[in-house]
Amino acid sequence: MEFVIGGAAACCAGVFTNPLEVVKTRLQLQGELQSRGVYTVHYKNAFQAFYVIAKEDGIRALQKGLVPALWYQLFMNGIRLGSFDFMQKSGLINSGSEISFSRSIVAGAASGCVGALIGSPFYMVKTQFQAQSSSTIAVGFQHRHQGMLKAFQDVVRQHGFLALWRGASAAMSRVTFGSAAQLATFSNSKSFIEKLQIFKPDSWLCALAASMLGGIAVVVCMTPLDVVSTRLYNQGVDSKGRGLIYSGLWDCIRKIALSEGLFGFYKGSTASLLRTGPHTVLSLVFWNEFRKLYESYGVKKVPDVPESEVTQL
Repeated sequence: MEFVIGGAAACCAGVFTNPLEVVKTRLQLQGELQSRGVYTVHYKNAFQAFYVIAKEDGIRALQKGLVPALWYQLFMNGIRLGSFDFMQKSGLINSGSEISFSRSIVAGAASGCVGALIGSPFYMVKTQFQAQSSSTIAVGFQHRHQGMLKAFQDVVRQHGFLALWRGASAAMSRVTFGSAAQLATFSNSKSFIEKLQIFKPDSWLCALAASMLGGIAVVVCMTPLDVVSTRLYNQGVDSKGRGLIYSGLWDCIRKIALSEGLFGFYKGSTASLLRTGPHTVLSLVFWNEFRKLYESYGVKKVPDVPESEVTQL
């Protein structure tokens, strides 16, 4: 049941935060493998990007890729929470009667990695939809999908079933590092803030402040691989399904480092940080409400999962 509750909570939160995903994707693709100052800057920052996208592509463009994004949320977070809950029930992350912090980091990273692998096809299509735009503000390769199912059919027909997992290695690495950073910082940040007694006990503001502090660590650790994932997922492919720009994870990292420098790995970081807080709080709120609703029907209590595990990466 934790699969359904966790996945549904992340989906509900994703409806509100998907526009920031669209902005982040555009910023990450802008100036691909080009030095600063030699390419046209359509998006100057996350805030201006909202205006430009709405103006040129219409307000609905801010929700591009929403359907595959929600499916990704369902599978990725459902599997992540379900796997973590299974390991917790099995005593694999316990040290005596308490949860081991180090084991929880490993468990969170492992469960996130599995979730990212299963959800990879949805993330790939989501990225390609979010990159679609009018020619005046286009960045990155422009895939012309007409719908999620049609996109899957086209990929399988042209390049085979396994092509749906192109770029999965970067996505798995992204979530592995992100989960570890999230678990290592969110709970400690929340405990520190609660001790300061700035907010009322159990206030949602504690979770928001903690998620923003923890989000800084997540953004620092995860954004480089997030950029790599976006580039690998969105690049065009030849008739044999091979990437036109990058041959794989390490080739992408090498080319970004040589062409764009360190700055290239942190494109879209502001949008990522702005998304972290709201998504964390919304995920926790929906997760808590779904748990209460489930338990109100006389079903046994849903086991607790650490708050930091509820949020989506």
